[in-house]
Amino acid sequence: MTEPTGEYRSIWTWLRELEFRQGWCDAGGIRTRFAEAGDPDAPGVLLLHGTGGHWETFAPNLGPLSEHFHCVAVDMVGNGFSDKPDYDYETDVYVRQLLAVMDHFGMERTSVVGMSLGAWVAARLALEVPERVEKVVLMSPAGLVATASNMARIRAERTKAVNDPNWDSIKAMFDHLIADERNRLPDLVALRQAIYQLPETRETIDHLLILQDPEARERNLLTEEQWSSIQAPTMVVASGKDFSEYGSTAHRVAALLPHSELLEMSEVKHWPHFEDPDLFNAAALKFLRG
Repeated sequence: MTEPTGEYRSIWTWLRELEFRQGWCDAGGIRTRFAEAGDPDAPGVLLLHGTGGHWETFAPNLGPLSEHFHCVAVDMVGNGFSDKPDYDYETDVYVRQLLAVMDHFGMERTSVVGMSLGAWVAARLALEVPERVEKVVLMSPAGLVATASNMARIRAERTKAVNDPNWDSIKAMFDHLIADERNRLPDLVALRQAIYQLPETRETIDHLLILQDPEARERNLLTEEQWSSIQAPTMVVASGKDFSEYGSTAHRVAALLPHSELLEMSEVKHWPHFEDPDLFNAAALKFLRG
């Protein structure tokens, strides 16, 4: 048998020595998949992925964060292996689900770490239920502007991958999410492929992509006034190699938020916490614990 050459890389590199549990909970009628780590009596941190994602995007972060916090990473409604009901998933749908998740885990007040769509939802949580949000970390944030070309790209990529979930079409999506080829781990491709092969994913993909519809996106965007009214201390992460829409949104949001700090991560794309976990984890811990 031939020995593998080089370092074998997997999400289990980060998870194999971590004490955590995966499960499903009823969150307002949505069977919701989650990963939980850390002392339940510690301050809470809720972790939210982007469009079409799943909790494993936070595999590199759960260990360091859970040394100090009670961490819960979820598959949001319509995503991952959580329920995929037959209606559109606009931001109010995600907010209702996540408030129910917080209730399930006894998180009266929690910090929220969100990436892309997850950042948008995190901001809406902080806006609508400020009494339940301690601090916020926004990575590659959406929710301020709507660019027709970016919405069309996301819809085309995801629809193609769901309609033909072969390895190459799934892997191609990660070219736009992760800058360094070495970080596009086969585990991630295999997970996304398994999700996109589910019959219910194909049946509900238009519900998942509703926020790529210009009219729907417009009614869900937060205005500059709304961003400016968010009082929770916020760390905004700007990824240097991401699409310009996300970079400009990160800088504009950081300027609008009254209690914000900006972390520039120049060598990463859309998943900064996954591509450079050492830098992200250190900064997030300093911010969340400070």
